[in-house]
Amino acid sequence: MSNANSTTETVHRVSFLDKDSLSIPILKILQADGTAYETAVLPVIDQALAEKIHDTCVFTRVLDERMLGAQRQGRISFYMTCTGEEASIVGSVAALDDGDVILAQYREHAAIRYRGFTTEQFMNQMFSNEKDLGKGRQMPIHYGSQALNYQTISSPLATQIPQATGVGYSLKMQGKRNVAICYFGEGAASEGDFHAGLNMAAVLKSPTIFFCRNNGYAISTPTSEQFVGNGIASRGVGYGMHTIRVDGNDMLAVLAATQQARAYALEHNAPVLIEAMTYRLGAHSSSDDPSGYRSKEEEAKWQQHDPVKRFKLWMMNKGWLAEETDVALYEKYRQEVLAAVKVAEKLPVPSLDGIIEDVYDEPTPRLKAQLTSLKQHIKKYPDSYPNSAGRV
Repeated sequence: MSNANSTTETVHRVSFLDKDSLSIPILKILQADGTAYETAVLPVIDQALAEKIHDTCVFTRVLDERMLGAQRQGRISFYMTCTGEEASIVGSVAALDDGDVILAQYREHAAIRYRGFTTEQFMNQMFSNEKDLGKGRQMPIHYGSQALNYQTISSPLATQIPQATGVGYSLKMQGKRNVAICYFGEGAASEGDFHAGLNMAAVLKSPTIFFCRNNGYAISTPTSEQFVGNGIASRGVGYGMHTIRVDGNDMLAVLAATQQARAYALEHNAPVLIEAMTYRLGAHSSSDDPSGYRSKEEEAKWQQHDPVKRFKLWMMNKGWLAEETDVALYEKYRQEVLAAVKVAEKLPVPSLDGIIEDVYDEPTPRLKAQLTSLKQHIKKYPDSYPNSAGRV
């Protein structure tokens, strides 16, 4: 028996719907020159919040610049930048409560920085040294922090989406006034986990914000080759979820949308989908060369929509930021990151004994035997394991 609303319109001749039948507006508040549209309704924001957002953006830009350079020098193995997508990440995390749980994909290091992840912690993770919270078991930029309610990043694409549904549902069952937020790209929305996660959230009424960064490319595959439908927002409507599409390079639009999405999720114990239309100005990762699939003209066009510059101009128009303050902040973080690199890269790797911990309450006899065998192997071939030989 159909559960369709009894007020659904009926017709008596064949009438198909197509992708153009659903018109989805895009929320814009800030113009490129940093002024708000005349009829725009601004989010809840004061000078202190604006300064924290700006500080996070500047740090993230500097981190991306320095650490991509470090990867090119062979000092770390891998890196991914957030450049061009800062408004999507910082604008959304700034709308949350610290008790809200973040489930990121792999380009949201600005979010964990906003929460308080230190420069030292960033470096320890990327160099996988003995102070790394992940104990050296992850690739660089796969952050996690229990203290900051930022769940550890997993490399397989889209696995965090159904997990986020479960986290949101758990928060509801515990009676907490918090939500989960799940970040992913439009490429991840092609995975089965996306559909399973959203449908489960809608049916179970999980207070989860699904935040899609639609940056136009799934690595090198443009959206035109990924799907034919009306972006990702139309899928939220299809699953019966509150949905909004925003200019992902507009800090205030993202902040406003996420503030209201969070309020709705808590009030109704229900999920919300936000599709942020943005663009990554850098490569997909340090292993990617975007010149093979997009033009310099396209990149130059999007440079004009730089989200950090747009927000900076808005702050300057408000009298909340001076040019010299901005310049000094960039220089401060360049020096801070460089100094932290020099310290972190010299710290030893984690002890080899830790490799069998954290899976079982007590490591099994087989794991212990394997560890003993590994140590014997390293001692036999110390030149092949220069970083581990001293930790056996």
